[in-house]
Amino acid sequence: MDLKQQALELHQQLRGKIEVVARKPIETREDLSLMYTPGVAEPCLAIQKDYDASFRLTRRGNLVAVVTDGSAVLGLGDIGPAAAMPVMEGKCALFKEFAGVDAFPICVDTQDVDQLVETIYLISKSFGGINLEDIAAPRCFEVERRLKERCDIPVFHDDQHGTAIVVASAMLNAARVTGKIASEMKIVINGAGAAGIAIGKLLLSMGFGNMVMCDINGIICAGDQGLNPGQEEIARITNTNREHGSLADALKSADAFVGVSRPNLVTAEMVSTMKDGIVFAMANPTPEIMPDEAKRGGAAVVGTGRSDFPNQINNVLVFPGVFKGALTVRAREITEEMKVAAAKALAALVPDNRLNPAYILPSPLDKSVSATVAQAVAATARAQGVARL
Repeated sequence: MDLKQQALELHQQLRGKIEVVARKPIETREDLSLMYTPGVAEPCLAIQKDYDASFRLTRRGNLVAVVTDGSAVLGLGDIGPAAAMPVMEGKCALFKEFAGVDAFPICVDTQDVDQLVETIYLISKSFGGINLEDIAAPRCFEVERRLKERCDIPVFHDDQHGTAIVVASAMLNAARVTGKIASEMKIVINGAGAAGIAIGKLLLSMGFGNMVMCDINGIICAGDQGLNPGQEEIARITNTNREHGSLADALKSADAFVGVSRPNLVTAEMVSTMKDGIVFAMANPTPEIMPDEAKRGGAAVVGTGRSDFPNQINNVLVFPGVFKGALTVRAREITEEMKVAAAKALAALVPDNRLNPAYILPSPLDKSVSATVAQAVAATARAQGVARL
């Protein structure tokens, strides 16, 4: 039986990967009175008097909404909100398993920005954080921006920022392996959507050198026609040498390649034109170039999004700990500095004596990672003054 059939049968058997479980059994009349009426009136009245009590007297302080419109689902594209539910359930299961954070899947049947923002805002008082998931670009940028303006809890688009943080961690350690100086690196990012733009912004904020963004038409340069607002913004701070041409042209003399695009776009010959190349080919399930081909082209470090190759670059290393840290201190938002702290903490988990071209990140199954990331995020939130505890 292949993996696809096994997955289908498991989902049929489970009929959902998560469930709601009461934190205290209701077995006696006293239990009923305390957990529900009449006793429940007291915490209600306490919250009415003190809004902050909602985080202490309910599960809200440890509860995240995992929200999608089903428009850009896990490499499957615009499959709709109902079909996105297995992915959202899986994300909730990862939150609980890796960080002890409760999460609830919410699949919204609209791709209208106004409706989506209003819906999420209106339910936000039930949660301690909002994890936006699988919302297509460029709509995702506007949805996140507007929700951050309106909500008093952290709003985090994992496809953007979770991906950016784990890539930044991997890049820090790949630079350590190869001896490259971050500020002098030329990094080519193929895929100028939500993930690619966020990766470029975070790497620049961390002091990495020139980013060259590419999309289906090749290198993006400021002033190009047909760019969406997100691409126009990133174009103004990248491609400092104003290069033009194809992805192959961009890779010439590049130090690193980050692929968040489509399968089989890069060849061994293209890698051979790089300088001791770092290749992160993260298209799933088939990467932009297979690891053996990248190595044949002379790549020094290779990472993918897959679990069957070394250096899996996976968001599960990031989002559970980021939210755990933010929730622990009741942060108002997740700032750029908190993302940088998460990236550096994750990278530091690989000690010098274990760092090598085939080991630049901890295993995605290492459940201790989230605690380290959470500590770094919480400490930074406090230092910045965005923590409320």
